[in-house]
Amino acid sequence: MKRIGILFGMEESFPPAVVERINRLKNPGVSAELLCVGAVQMSRPSGYRLILDRISHDVPFYRSYLKNEVLCGTIVINNPFWWSADDKFFNYALASKIGVAVPRTVLLPHKQHPPSTSERSMRNLAFPLDWDEVFRYIGFPAFLKPYSGGGWKNVYKVHTPEELFRAYDDTGDLCMTLQEGIEFSEYFRCYVIGQDKVRVMQYDPRRPHHERYVKDAAPVAPALLDRVVCDAQKLCRALGYDLNTVEFAVRDGIPYAIDFLNPAPDAEYHSVGPENFEWVVAAVAELALRRALSDENPAREYRWSSFLSGVPFKSGA
Repeated sequence: MKRIGILFGMEESFPPAVVERINRLKNPGVSAELLCVGAVQMSRPSGYRLILDRISHDVPFYRSYLKNEVLCGTIVINNPFWWSADDKFFNYALASKIGVAVPRTVLLPHKQHPPSTSERSMRNLAFPLDWDEVFRYIGFPAFLKPYSGGGWKNVYKVHTPEELFRAYDDTGDLCMTLQEGIEFSEYFRCYVIGQDKVRVMQYDPRRPHHERYVKDAAPVAPALLDRVVCDAQKLCRALGYDLNTVEFAVRDGIPYAIDFLNPAPDAEYHSVGPENFEWVVAAVAELALRRALSDENPAREYRWSSFLSGVPFKSGA
């Protein structure tokens, strides 16, 4: 029997719904359950064929546990190694390289020295910054936001240099980006499952959280919809995420990718609504079942796998 485990935190509706959907499919070789883990012995498999990760970004214990699981041959959605390595600034740069429109973005040094560092730690850092060049490149309005974060935490919309400097002073030792503000006519949030299935949802981030998914919205132009779907797939394939959301702000007919590092996106019933909830539960359950029944070994793509298999590693191979 191949076991699928769901690792989650404060969610109430989504994890049990996925478990129920997988088990309702009644595949004789697979069962799903809400995962329970205690102290973890190194290099010892837990017995799960696949784990759906919804919480390790907030709990270092879970993240290390999942890496050990990959070492032991467990499939983890999403890959904890790539997720650990990613940040939003890198993702914007990657998007620009693969032809997806993104707002102009710069990475800024910490306003305050990170813990256990001092001025001597920053001797390679240009000071003062050439703010005039930054402002010419980004323009206003702009968004000051963490280089890696979520939930709209520590995000500031600024309209002048003075507003930027006041906001920047409040960021402490966080690493921040400054990004061109896209004044949008339309906004989409897309679930992308298995790097292929895409559900495009009209969305308004300016509204209160419970009203952001727009109901009874006007139809979307087919060409715009096709581009949004294609760009969402392209981003998730480049990043290697099997469960993600991608957000686009549309200006002058061009969808700009705004946020696409969401490997544990909100999928709660009361947040996304019944139709979106049903779609994502079904799509994730189908993906988990298909991957659990595959013969893939998630450790094959890592360099250390050659040592485990006995095949000598060759640099540059």
